[in-house]
Amino acid sequence: MPMLTSTRFFLFVGDSLPLKKLLCISRTAKIHTSLRLHSRIDRYNGPLTLANIGIKCELDTVKKDKTNKLGETSLQAYKSLKAVRNIENKDVRVKNPLEIEGAPFAAVTFSKLGLSPFVIERLEKVGLTVPTDVQATAIPTISKGHDVIIQSYTGSGKTLAYLLPILSEIGPLKKKIDGEEEPVKKTGIEAVIVAPSRELGMQIVREFEKLLGPGDKKAVQQLVGGANRSRQEEALKKNKPAIVVGTPGRIAEISASGKLHTHGCRFLVLDEVDELLSFNFREDMHRILEHVGRSSSVAPSSGPQSRMSRLAERQTIMVSATVPFAVIRAARSWGRDPLLVRAKSVVPLESVSASGPVSLSSPTSSSTSNTVTQGAVVSLPPGLKHYYCVTRSHHKVDTLRRCVHALNAKSVIAFMNHTRQLKDSVFKLEARGIKAAELHGDLGKLARSTTLKNFKDGEVRVLVTNELSARGLDVAECDLVVNLDLPTDSVHYAHRAGRTGRLGRNGNVVTICEESEVFVVKKLQRQLGAPIFACEFTEGKLLVTKGEEEDDTLKR
Repeated sequence: MPMLTSTRFFLFVGDSLPLKKLLCISRTAKIHTSLRLHSRIDRYNGPLTLANIGIKCELDTVKKDKTNKLGETSLQAYKSLKAVRNIENKDVRVKNPLEIEGAPFAAVTFSKLGLSPFVIERLEKVGLTVPTDVQATAIPTISKGHDVIIQSYTGSGKTLAYLLPILSEIGPLKKKIDGEEEPVKKTGIEAVIVAPSRELGMQIVREFEKLLGPGDKKAVQQLVGGANRSRQEEALKKNKPAIVVGTPGRIAEISASGKLHTHGCRFLVLDEVDELLSFNFREDMHRILEHVGRSSSVAPSSGPQSRMSRLAERQTIMVSATVPFAVIRAARSWGRDPLLVRAKSVVPLESVSASGPVSLSSPTSSSTSNTVTQGAVVSLPPGLKHYYCVTRSHHKVDTLRRCVHALNAKSVIAFMNHTRQLKDSVFKLEARGIKAAELHGDLGKLARSTTLKNFKDGEVRVLVTNELSARGLDVAECDLVVNLDLPTDSVHYAHRAGRTGRLGRNGNVVTICEESEVFVVKKLQRQLGAPIFACEFTEGKLLVTKGEEEDDTLKR
């Protein structure tokens, strides 16, 4: 009997679900694959085949006496493609081959998760049929009406985990009611998605529009800060969207003006909820929580029973890679019997210890040891390697340059804590022949959009930024994250690190620090539960040092 009886390949296309892993399994033996993907652009935007993206698969069979208990499954692949027009006159950088280590793909398909047939049809059009683990767990839980906290590492597909069940219930792709020929299209806003930054909000809107298509994309409206408010209000009145996605300030601002009616909302999604709990968003979040999906006929002080009836009018979904205890307490206050959803597990909040009332009237801190450890321990992508390099403060940028060359990184995000230092670092990198750009909140909307586009297109090799880009920035090709300044805690480290190694890809995280800061790195290592190896860059190579010391630190 031949060892490999059949092998099928599927290619899935989507902006937010890049190619992750190929898993070959035969009926009688496990086959391990070693995959190298070489980026290539189809200038005619024609059908994509395995041949024209340069996939090479080497098969190594295991011992014959081992029994395959998994059975035969299809070979699955995820690949993010961007339509490239007019490339004849454009110089396009060829990206490094992507090393794919592990993929969080579930064994089921989207069609088995109870989604609307219209949603399934749109997913198939964009080439998506297999969910990630967190999607396979979260979608049925949300579809059953539970309030949830979705926790999974950055780049694991959390956006689709709540987007798909929402589209199955509201808007033009909703499920049909028994006996009706077409789903009834209601007027009014039925879902509000809140994000802490403009970039994340606009990224969520693009995900909705990709599935809705050109004909139905008006069903979603973005309300982000930095854009023209009057135009946004006119679009709300003209398009009558079913879904709004925005930042807390702009949503609260338009709501207070009486031009955003959200009392009848069925869904409230708080993306990067731990960030939304910060003191800066206190007043805006107060208004959103009191008006979205809350009946205006019931006063907030009408007693516990009335409060519970108002809570039952909306389904609250909270999302983040890190879930500190403050988020758990918030979920208990704002939701009704919420569940903590992780990849392959659903845990009642009763099983998670938390105490103390939730209040937006005081700053929420997630910097305590217990909070940080619980929030960050499961938030790191599995394909990352962590290093730190000791140098003097005025040598950090030069160390970054040597790091980029030693790892042959083509797409790098470098984090700093202070905005005023970004321009100087960019100038030094440019002087050393590395194309770099800065990204921070003080830049205008157009400048930020242009910088991000240039970085994603490969025209900028190093993006020097602050904490602004630590959340929501999805650049699948990013293969290196560098901390030029230490993050404030392990939660911030986890969010920074999550910009690389997305959906099973390999990635490197390098922290460049001074000798006096090494103890902070050791503390981060213990809290994260992941080894951070000391290294140095010599003769164009990364050399790991003191490996045994890092292992001992973890054990302690």
